[in-house]
Amino acid sequence: MSGPALRVLIVEDEAFIALELECLIEEAGHVAVGVATRSQEAVALARDLSPDVALVDVHLADGPTGIGVAQDLSARPGTTVLFTTANAKRVPPDFAGAAGIIAKPYSERVIRAALAYVAWRRHGGASMEPPDGVVLSPAIRGDAASDPDMPA
Repeated sequence: MSGPALRVLIVEDEAFIALELECLIEEAGHVAVGVATRSQEAVALARDLSPDVALVDVHLADGPTGIGVAQDLSARPGTTVLFTTANAKRVPPDFAGAAGIIAKPYSERVIRAALAYVAWRRHGGASMEPPDGVVLSPAIRGDAASDPDMPA
């Protein structure tokens, strides 16, 4: 990884998946700052930890509340949200403010590439195609200027 390490919040109710993500994030040279399993916990951790990136599952321990979490976290300056989900159809057309979706099941390569892509874009890298396994939101695909945390 080149450039500063990203501070990543994991919002995932499946313990094994959260642990796997934590390991993948650290192995990629970034910092996993916390894990939340419920929506209120995710919002509180984001407030306290100010992550650069939040990897958010759509369905959490308190139900399909990941959409609301994404809306809240993406409204915070400096936080880029990526959904992690096996069912992209549950994500609204506007992606609830998230920058994109990482489809489950994902590989180590996809997580590494997604984080590298976000870091590249956040630190002034020229626009490029997203890595395989990542679907960008319409706002990022069509008008990168609409997301101050993901420069064009």
